[in-house]
Amino acid sequence: MDPINIIVGLNIIATFGANIGAAKKGIKDKLGISKDKPKTYLQTLPLILSTVTLVVLIVSLFQIGTLEYKPENQIFRIIGLMSYLIFSWIQIWATKVLGDNYSQDIVIKKDHKLITNGPFKFIRHPQYLSQFLLDAGGAAATLSLVLAPLALLQIPFLFLRASLEDKLLEKHFGENFRNYKKKSGMFLPFVG
Repeated sequence: MDPINIIVGLNIIATFGANIGAAKKGIKDKLGISKDKPKTYLQTLPLILSTVTLVVLIVSLFQIGTLEYKPENQIFRIIGLMSYLIFSWIQIWATKVLGDNYSQDIVIKKDHKLITNGPFKFIRHPQYLSQFLLDAGGAAATLSLVLAPLALLQIPFLFLRASLEDKLLEKHFGENFRNYKKKSGMFLPFVG
């Protein structure tokens, strides 16, 4: 197997292990009590898309649905690998910083707190930005012809989901959220 693909595969295993606790918590949260949880396709569609992108990435490791690996593509693949590695771990960092506030759903929990530290200091949705950039990086690293369009397909749904979360947070945290929003960007610092 290709060395870049081996690194991607090992990172999938490592990040899966790091995400186990959050996944268990997400399942438990579905059974828990929440203050506010909108009923919308945005609760499930982006999660399904991210699962599909993971499966496609795994398949791409075996050079199924990829371009031929040529020496002239090596730099592009290495840059993709770096993006994939960096943003997969930023996504995990964001999950850890959220702590008890983390949920796979768009929800306000009973004891919800507004988190404005760690990666949330400058960006309100580092997990969604990371999801797109790690998928795009994975597509570049493996030269996947299937993963690249799926990564692009996620963008409008991640944007809509982030917008809905912002509205929900503003509804429940009012002026505190509006002040935080002035100091942070939706996906890029100070933008949106």
